[in-house]
Amino acid sequence: MLDIKLIRENLPAVKAGLLKRLMPAELDLEKIIALDDERRTLLTEIEAAKARRNKASKTKPTPAVVAEMKELGESLKKWEKDFSEVEKEFNARLAELPNIPADDVRAGGKENNEVIYTYGKAPQFKFKPKDHVELATSLGLIDYERAVKMSGNGFWCYQGVGALLEWALLSYFIDFHAKNGYQFLIPPFLLTEKSAYTSGHLPKFREDLYWTQDNLCLNATSEMMLGNYHREEILPLENLPWKYFAYSACFRREGGGYGQEERGMIRGHQFNKVEMFIFSKPAESWQMFDELLAHTKELMIGLGLHFQVSKLAAEDCSAAMAKTCDLEVYIPSMKIYKEVSSVSNALDYQARRGQTRYKNKATGQNEFVHTLNASGLATSRLLPAILEQNQQADGSVIIPKVLRPYLPKKMKLIKPNK
Repeated sequence: MLDIKLIRENLPAVKAGLLKRLMPAELDLEKIIALDDERRTLLTEIEAAKARRNKASKTKPTPAVVAEMKELGESLKKWEKDFSEVEKEFNARLAELPNIPADDVRAGGKENNEVIYTYGKAPQFKFKPKDHVELATSLGLIDYERAVKMSGNGFWCYQGVGALLEWALLSYFIDFHAKNGYQFLIPPFLLTEKSAYTSGHLPKFREDLYWTQDNLCLNATSEMMLGNYHREEILPLENLPWKYFAYSACFRREGGGYGQEERGMIRGHQFNKVEMFIFSKPAESWQMFDELLAHTKELMIGLGLHFQVSKLAAEDCSAAMAKTCDLEVYIPSMKIYKEVSSVSNALDYQARRGQTRYKNKATGQNEFVHTLNASGLATSRLLPAILEQNQQADGSVIIPKVLRPYLPKKMKLIKPNK
């Protein structure tokens, strides 16, 4: 959520920033300011009326005073009703505003994303390569048919070495983050509406989430839980930054028809992910952003996969984020890059929603922390990339060296089933 004070005092700059990601017809900051003016006026009337009522309660209740207090009571009731309605609309409109993009974020959508880093080169094959669905099936790693039988389209079942390889990826990530001093959490996978609001998924993205009969939503990313871990707390300044990472299965009501670019494990309703999350001092949040980006790149380089880093344009960033860089792995059969990590800085947007603050000793005031997150990493597109980029002419697949210590007998090669 944006600060109304920031909007009021820097209206042209805020408007210019938001127009990087919104159409003019979608933006009406003047209406929000007008609602804020109205609520302030009503609040002044209410407070003055209550003061008069308190003063009158200390005087002799003459008929004139009784009549005046009765009229004042009716006015106060109306003002409080009006204030409640104006406050509700004001908060709703403010909550719908996305974050202001950082200065170096380009305006527009995906077409304006900027590749800022590339590792390795796209693999060249001297044989006809297979796609990851054919490889995963021939190697006995994934059972697609039985998963669809159990759960419908958009699901898959890891089996045998495939399940071990998936767990090796997660173990590699967990060891990496623990060695870097991040604290490991395994949070609940169900969240309240308040938690989804704090993370920025509500009100706009309700339909993208799965909801239970108890009005709890399944997490779409561990960022949702981690961002609420210190909700409504005042964190000791000397302990910042606080760095966490979490494992979770993630659930999303993805659209799409599961065509060529979405088949197999490229797009699904459930996937595994390890997420990093930082509660930072405002002055250090861009330094923390660089750290998260460096960690994700190091993980990818360790896997030896060809990938690129793209700085997203404003419309392609999540609503809560001021800046996002995506790590995108190359899928040879599709000749395209697919996201495996998003590194993002929300500044104080999420912290303001969740009332996560720190004590500023210089001013004596409680101020909002900055929150950052990064997938470190999501697995569902990594396994296809490993299979396709590391495939051999005989149908086997070379396992990345960093994963071998987590596999039985430190296996180096996945061979086709006989």
